[in-house]
Order: sequence, then C-alpha cells, then structure tokens
Amino acid sequence: MKSQKHGLRGLSLSALAMALLAALPAWAVDPFTLRDIRVEGLQRVEPGTVFASLPFRIGDRYDDDKGSSAIRALFGLGLFSDVRLQINGDVLVVIVEERPTVAGVSFSGIKEFGDDVLKNVLRDIGLTEGRPYDKALADRAEQELKRQYINRSFYAAEVVTTVTPSERNRVNLNFSVTEGEIAKIKEIRIVGNQAFSESTLRGLFDLNTGNWLSWYTKSDRYSRAKLNADIEKLRSYYLTRGFIDFRVDSTQVAISPDKQDMSVTINVTEGDRYVVSSVGLQGDYLGREEEFKTLVTLKPGEAYNVEDVNDTVKAFTEYFGAFGYAFAQVEATPDIDRANKRVAFMLRATPQRRVYVRRISVEGNNRTRDEVIRREFRQFESAWYDADRIKLSRDRVDRLGFFTEVNLQTEPVAGSPDQVDLVVNVTEKPTGNLTLGAGYSQEEKLSLIAGITQENVFGSGNYLGLNINTSKFNRQLVLSTTNPYFTPDGVSRSFDGYYRTRRPYQNQIEGDYRLVTKGLAVRFGVPFTEMDTVFFGAGVEQTTIEPGAFLPQAYQDYSNTFGATSNTLPLTLGWTRDSRDSALVPTRGRLQRVNAEVSLSGDARYFKTNYQFQQYIPLSHQYTLAFNTELGYGKGLNGRPYPVFKNFFGGGLGSVRGFEGGTLGPTSPVLNSTTGSVINIGGNRSIALNTEFIMPFPGAGNDRSLRLFGFFDIGNIYGENERMDFSSLRASAGIGVSWLSPIGPLRIAFANPVRKFDGDRIQRFQFQIGTSF
Repeated sequence: MKSQKHGLRGLSLSALAMALLAALPAWAVDPFTLRDIRVEGLQRVEPGTVFASLPFRIGDRYDDDKGSSAIRALFGLGLFSDVRLQINGDVLVVIVEERPTVAGVSFSGIKEFGDDVLKNVLRDIGLTEGRPYDKALADRAEQELKRQYINRSFYAAEVVTTVTPSERNRVNLNFSVTEGEIAKIKEIRIVGNQAFSESTLRGLFDLNTGNWLSWYTKSDRYSRAKLNADIEKLRSYYLTRGFIDFRVDSTQVAISPDKQDMSVTINVTEGDRYVVSSVGLQGDYLGREEEFKTLVTLKPGEAYNVEDVNDTVKAFTEYFGAFGYAFAQVEATPDIDRANKRVAFMLRATPQRRVYVRRISVEGNNRTRDEVIRREFRQFESAWYDADRIKLSRDRVDRLGFFTEVNLQTEPVAGSPDQVDLVVNVTEKPTGNLTLGAGYSQEEKLSLIAGITQENVFGSGNYLGLNINTSKFNRQLVLSTTNPYFTPDGVSRSFDGYYRTRRPYQNQIEGDYRLVTKGLAVRFGVPFTEMDTVFFGAGVEQTTIEPGAFLPQAYQDYSNTFGATSNTLPLTLGWTRDSRDSALVPTRGRLQRVNAEVSLSGDARYFKTNYQFQQYIPLSHQYTLAFNTELGYGKGLNGRPYPVFKNFFGGGLGSVRGFEGGTLGPTSPVLNSTTGSVINIGGNRSIALNTEFIMPFPGAGNDRSLRLFGFFDIGNIYGENERMDFSSLRASAGIGVSWLSPIGPLRIAFANPVRKFDGDRIQRFQFQIGTSF
C-alpha cells in the first residue's frame, strides 16, 4: 500500500490531464452492456490486479462515469504511467503503460555513511529494488538523504540522482553525493543573563565551539536534539536557584553562506530570585501529617528550587502508594509575593481510593520463563497496592540483566474501582556471550581471553560460564554455574571448578617456577535484605609449588617443611552491599564487601580475610570525590605459619600507584643465587587507601565515558613477622585518565611517589585495561 500512495502522489497534473484527454473518446459513448474486457500493455503486473481494480465486470452496464472511475482506480495503483480506454463495439480495451521498476540502487561519493544504512533509509520511504520507479519518490529520496547528512552537520551536502534505463522496463538509480565539509559551531551567545556569567551558562552545555578533543566528542556539531537538551539544562539551572519566572524567549540558529559556520543565540529573561517563605499542607493525609512533613524538601528561607518541589510531590505520591492509594493526587500550588520576592507553597493532597492488585501479567518474555520474572516480585496479587514494593519489583527484574527494557503499567479494572492490574512488559536481549579478545598491562603483559557464558540457560535464569585467561603471571581455566533461586526464598547456589597457575609478580628476574592451584567449590548466597547478601561455601583445593630456576628461598623452605603439594578444604564467608549508581562510572553511592576464607583441615591451616569500602560523593554534576579502602589479613592456624602461596601483593594500579606492581612488602632471596638477588613474595597483611578527585576531561564536556582524575594513594604489604609500622607506608600522588574504551575500562596514571624508601622499584607511568578504581 505504501508504494500505491507514493505513486498517486507522484502523478503529475499534466500526466493526469493527458490521460483524461486520451480517454475522452471512450467517455463520449452511449451506455451499453459489456460483452468482454481486454487488457493490453502488461509486462509484470498480473491481469487479475487490473480486473480487481475496475468498478465493473462483464455483463455490467458501462457508461462515462464508470470509465472515469476505472481510470482513477488504475492510476491509483501507482503501477502505471499511462492508462487509456478504447471501445470496440461492446468490448472495452484497457491499454496501460507500466512504470519501470527499480533494478538497483547505488551510491557514490559517500564517506560518512555505509551503503546499507542509506538503503535502509530509502526502504523506509518505499524506494527499494523491485518497486515501481516514481520521479516524485526519487525526489523525496534526495531530500531524505540530505536530511541524514544535515543530522550529521553536513549542511552543504548535495545529492544528484541519475536514472539509467535497463532491459525489461527497469531502471538503475544512482545517488551521487557531494558531502562537503562539516558545519561547525563558531559562536554560542546567551543574551539577557545578569545573575550568571555567559561563560558559566555555556559551561552547562554539551554543545560548544570546539576544542582539541572535538574530533572525539563532536561537541561542535550542531544538533537540534542536543540544543534542546542544553536549553533544558539552562532552564533547570535557573529554576533550581530561585528564578521562578525564568523563561527562554527565543532561539536563533544561523548558518554562514558557505554552510560551514553556525551561530546559536539564546535569548532569556531571568526574572527575580525568590525565596520560599512557607510550606503548608491541605487535604487528606490519612492522619499522618507529621510523617508527610518529614518528606518535604522545600525549606523556608532557602531559594526556590523546582527540583525540591518535584521531589516533594513525588515523595508524597509514592508514600500514598505505600498505603495502597495508587491514584493519589498531590498538587504544589505557589503563592507568589512579587513585591517581597517570596513564594509560599501549599501542598494539596487527595488520596482518592485505596486499591488492591487483582492480577499481575507478564508480557514480552518469549524465552524467559514466567517464574523467573515473577519470583523477583515483592508486590503480590490480591494484596494492597504498594508503590514501594512495585518499584522494588521492577528494579529487581531489571537487575536480572536479561532484558533491554522493563516497563510496568497500572491498569484499572473495569467495573471495580478498588482494583488494578499490573502489566510487566519486558524486551528480551541475547544473554549468551562468546568472548575472544586480548588484554595488556605492564605487569601481566599480553593476555589472551576466551570465554563462553549463558546468563539465562534455557530461559531458567541460571548462569553457565567457561572462561580462559592467559597472561605472563596468571593463567586460569574456570567453569562456573549459578542457580540464583536454589530455594524459593532466593538463596543462590554456585559451583566452581578451576585450574590456575601463578608466578608472583617480579620484573628483575625471569623464573620458570610456578604455583599450580586446582580446586572445586560450592557457595551459597543468602539475601538478608534487599541490599545485603551473605555468601558462604566450601571447597577442596590443591596447590603445588613446582620448582624451577630462581625459586624464592621462602617457597623452598615452606616446601621442605610442609611438602611441595598442599591439600586444603577452605570454607568461605562473605557479605556485600552495593548502592552505587553505576558499576562502571559511579558518581554517588557506597560499596562494601567482606570476604573470609578459613582452612581448618588439610595440609595448610590458615585464615584469610579482606575488606573493601568505596564511597562516591558528588560535588556537582561534573565533579566527584571518591574514596577507596582495602584491608587484608591472613594468619596461620594450629601453630602453622601462614602459607606463602596465599600472600597479598601490593603496588601499581588498584593499590599504590607509582610503584611497580607486586613489589611492595617482604622479599625473599633467590635460591642458590650467587648475586644476592631477591624477589617479592608478598605478605599476610595489606593496606591501601586511595582518594580520587574525578572531573571532566578537558574538552570532553559532560562525557562520563572519558574522565580525568587526580589521586593520592597510601599503602604497603607486611610479612607475618614484621611489625605493622605506619611510618613505613608508601605514598604517591598524580593524575590519571579513565576511559570506557570499546575493549573495556582503560585507566592510565602518572604518579610521583611522595614517600618512598631505598630499594623501592618506581614506575611512574602505569596503565591497565579492565581495572575499576
């Protein structure tokens, strides 16, 4: 139908007039009964298509009006460039000339787009191979191609269409594009501002006049969508600082005659700055006025802030929902005293009626089982409507990671004013992942990574994964499976099988000794609250010290006393709580986790634990202060020393930057060394304190994927018989860059040790792909 509409629009008035004139002899006839209908000129169109469009059949009475209707109907198909009717006695002959079809579509001169992208654009407007050719549609295609280039700031782009006839009444279309240069923003003006400087206001924008990093951010390319977003930021900036009458009067965008330079002018009226004088409550608050008052974020004496108003209304509505009032209405009415520049707010509430949830429906889960989604719900059917539980349920479903979208709608039940239905609509995403890649760091060197994982095996919500990692110092083969609902209460169960080889970090001497660890483990996760999960498990593990050149004396001593192979039955216990707003680029929130491992039987008897605490404090929408603390402690049990192969290591990214990775802490002489060489072996206690001030990368605007940070690190590693003297802590300061690159999080740091000791191995420039803090 789309091609028919385009064909009808494409019919020129002159062509229609000629067709009607050609049909005049057929009209000027006396009515008669049709004995036969013939069609001439068809090549690809089926005769049945023509007959089905005619408003008469053999045996019907034919007259001029029916002839006119027939011509209009056939032209309306969009398949013919000419239609004529001839009368031979009582036989009607329909003579048509088919429009040529498009044999192929090609492009020349394009660099900004791929052919497939532009072909999809043309297909959306009905121009594609096999469709009838229409000059009007080709003109529209030119305009659509230009629009695509304008969206990329190529305002000087020109498109020329070449139509080449081909055999069998077909044509080839070629769109020749002259892209020209990108139009860039040369000026952004804000007119009418008085309270804030123009540079301050322009700093809110993602659009700018360009800098040395614009090739990456494209911030100097004009986009109407980006400009609208920046204007909203400008409006929000004023409305959160007391300017209740602020408005944007107009926006002008001008382009130079050569279509290379653009200027943007935004005219604003600030108005006066208002202070909140009072906040009152009116209406029915279910006898809980004092509880609702604690939700008010508007404070008398402070500047008017539209975000406080919206947050208060939202908090009131959600609190009503927690008591089952799904349709509560809350209105914040301002009373503006323009003479004294003060504004009073009255919060009026109408709770409406309390409702129940009758039914919860799940839609869109073609692969994932219903129970996988339903078991995440904390709102139950036939229970009071609870907005908090509904939001929590939606977030829990979203956190499964199986869906690109999770939408939840509340639908009233017809004829039942006290009931609603909840409809959960999900959009599934592929949950299988095949990983083939490589990583590089100064400590690990080149590592090859391969893995296959399925986070939603057969739609059950279970996890299955196989991962292989090779590097210079650490290699591993891990097979894991997790059932997140081993019990109906949400207790998870995981099995792990692993084979790891490790050589302690060292950069002075290349040794071929290895630590080989093989093991099997099972662990359970028990959710005690919505934010707190406790993990516990047990396993069997074997570690072998394989001797070789440059074996540390400490490893040989342990092997001589307890044997080269140690079999253990480690028990694990852990707890985690994560309230960060993002795992990759957090700006607020806190992360805490504790992990403990103890072996009470076997060849090695020990206890090992580590604690991590992260806190992110937003100083503004661009600046964040971040703290990280990591503490580790290990101790031998039953009179045995702490096993040397369980030691902590420190230095480098993730610890104290500026010192070579794994070089902090105790050392051990190399076995049979004639040069007195020593090697770092780590220790049973570790401490690392990191502080970062995170800011936008110069020229990147508000792009969170590329950030600059300054840091200060303190830490060290201590051996079992060493005194933990804080005067021996190493410290460094420096700057770094974090980037969410296509191959993973990349962090680069340049550090200057501000507290070091003789023998420390310094490495000022460090980088790694895949690290977090």
